[in-house]
Amino acid sequence: MISAIRTALERTLIFAVAAVYIALQAAGLEELVYLLGGLVFAAILLLLPRLKGMTRWLTVFFLAAGVALLSFQQADARTWFESAGINVTIVTLFCFAPLFGIPVRIPRYVEALKRFYEANLRSKTALFLGTQLLTQIMGVFINVGSIPVVYQMVFVRPLPGMSQLLANAMNRGFAGAILWSPYFAAMTLVTSSLRLSWSSVLPYMLGLAVLSLAISWAVDWRGLRQAEAGELEPGQPVDAKERAAFPFGLALYLIAAIIVILALERLVELPMVLLICLAAAAFPLCWCLAQGAWRVYREGLRNHVTVTLPALQKEITLFLAAGFFSGSIGATNVGSKVPDLLEIIPLPMAVTFSLLAVLLIAGTSLIGLHPIVPVTLLAGGIDPAGVGISPVYFAVLLLGGWALSNPISPASAVNNLLSGLLGKSVFEMAAPNYKFAVCMALGLIAYLLVALGA
Repeated sequence: MISAIRTALERTLIFAVAAVYIALQAAGLEELVYLLGGLVFAAILLLLPRLKGMTRWLTVFFLAAGVALLSFQQADARTWFESAGINVTIVTLFCFAPLFGIPVRIPRYVEALKRFYEANLRSKTALFLGTQLLTQIMGVFINVGSIPVVYQMVFVRPLPGMSQLLANAMNRGFAGAILWSPYFAAMTLVTSSLRLSWSSVLPYMLGLAVLSLAISWAVDWRGLRQAEAGELEPGQPVDAKERAAFPFGLALYLIAAIIVILALERLVELPMVLLICLAAAAFPLCWCLAQGAWRVYREGLRNHVTVTLPALQKEITLFLAAGFFSGSIGATNVGSKVPDLLEIIPLPMAVTFSLLAVLLIAGTSLIGLHPIVPVTLLAGGIDPAGVGISPVYFAVLLLGGWALSNPISPASAVNNLLSGLLGKSVFEMAAPNYKFAVCMALGLIAYLLVALGA
């Protein structure tokens, strides 16, 4: 009984944080800053006992360090509450964005997608690239849920010599979704911190997503050539009549969902997070009703409230604490000292900063720290003009660093999920992606210098 009450209270508190944030953004009532900050502190303290291991200790450290820094600075009450609310945009996104994934799970869409996959991707190179691209597209809408969905399609038949390669493809495909999805925490954190619109960074992120696909293929080219020595299904050539088209209804939904966000961003003067909340509340519901899939929507909504959201409590607590710590760092103005330190290195400041930022994000991820921690600190504490770059350049750098660090992190949800599906350790899942991460880091910096200059 007590456990059920506690669970209901935690869920209510998370939705309350999202509701107050929406009210603050929509109505602009400054008094709500204090209520929002108070709810964040209450949420962290209530959820903290449920955390375990490194996540718990990191959360405690961020909370204690933030309190110490703000106390040392003798910050006023408003600074405390504003610092607490820095990452509430992510909590709000967690409450609404997963609803976009409900129509993707309509049974006839899933079955048609399986037929398309089995009929068209017979070449192992095509299978590798198709798996990565499909994971990226599905990941945009159903986040880490794309991994089991694509896994069920890919491993429906024996795949000699392809198990690890396809795991790599799914891992990197999810990283590609991080680059440009408007529904991910990464995009929300970066664009809101730098006060950018999603559409302003989208063209560059799509270009980087294509580059990641090419780099992934190049990194595993030798392995694919070895795998191509044997046919995927010997003696079973594919007749043109057997080929299946990509499910039209699913393709239409995916395209329409992106167009809706782009249109709202152009037509409605509201923050991106609020537009996503509005679209997520209405568009998937309308689509399911139009497709006669009310039961799918109802079950998906129930699963989100009772399973998905509670499962994100660890991330929510860590993200809120990291945001508070970032706010306390910002109050010290330590970011203003970074340009002076970078001038010591005999390289253009933009190149030096880009290299160090990627090393920080990827290096800390390699030892199990979530990318949101260094990205929050960088986005909230560094003035891009001070290090010789534009806000868009900074956004692409942070999102690219976050994406390339995900496949190599032993703590990432994708590596842990693939580890369970394939019966291998998380380090066996991460290790084949080290070379990819290095090449992607170099490609990212070169891409930035060419596409956006310094």
